[in-house]
Amino acid sequence: MLTDYIEAAMHKAHYEILPDGEGYFGNIPDLQGVWANAETLEACREELREVLEEWILIGLKMGHLIPQTNDIEL
Repeated sequence: MLTDYIEAAMHKAHYEILPDGEGYFGNIPDLQGVWANAETLEACREELREVLEEWILIGLKMGHLIPQTNDIEL
């Protein structure tokens, strides 16, 4: 279930090219605070996935409500 949630959330990710060749920025709009930036798009995707995983684990540990994604509830 956790893997399905992560995959569904990553499909909602939004990426932008930063100005002046500074790399890429990515976020998941429905999940506050889940964002990353890196020099390459692939590195940005990897970083965003790591941030998402940590965000979920910390949120669950602290008892926060994790928003439902694609009808997947944690």
